[in-house]
Amino acid sequence: MHLLGYRFAPRIRDLADRRLYIQGDTKQYPTLAGLIGGRINVKHIRTHWDEILRLAASIKQGTVTASLMLRKLGSYPRQNGLAIALRELGRIERTLFALDWMQNVELRRRVQVGLNKGEAKNALARAVFLNRLGELRDRSYENQRYRASGLNLVVSAIILWNTVYMERAVQALREDGRDIDETLLRHLSPLGWEHINLTGDYIWQQDKQVEQGKYRSLGTLQRS
Repeated sequence: MHLLGYRFAPRIRDLADRRLYIQGDTKQYPTLAGLIGGRINVKHIRTHWDEILRLAASIKQGTVTASLMLRKLGSYPRQNGLAIALRELGRIERTLFALDWMQNVELRRRVQVGLNKGEAKNALARAVFLNRLGELRDRSYENQRYRASGLNLVVSAIILWNTVYMERAVQALREDGRDIDETLLRHLSPLGWEHINLTGDYIWQQDKQVEQGKYRSLGTLQRS
């Protein structure tokens, strides 16, 4: 992730079981002595640095996928030198992130917020996909793709619907002269579905187009 210009920021739940990797003598970090798991082999990273850059460039250009390279590197009888170098580089990034995680309360808060959003979206998808209990049982890839695309379409329609009408509700409150704490708006989520009927079959009425600037009633998006 680091080589491709991304920052991977997962939630660290079992921080006490995580180990940090350092360069140099562990005695230089007495406070972290209980968390240090070993030293980083910087020499090995330098030896294979050109290969690491070629691998990153290949993935970025789409010449090869990251998953394919990981399978190839893991399939060697003995651990490949490039794989070892990537492991050492990963230890550096993981150590830096863990230290940042310990010190930065805002980072932990942002990661938790992002995790909550992802879990809320997954919960919405599971609620919509109740007919097959959240399982894709089609055998062919095409049918699986159609099923997944249909699920994404319905979930996106619900999110769009909620977003539009939440915005209208906030605007109506403003027009009524009510005080709105703007800092609370960032915590609103369009992922709720309690007001939507999720039983039956979806019907798309193409002949009932909404005119520009007009809105449907709140009971329109539902299953019949």
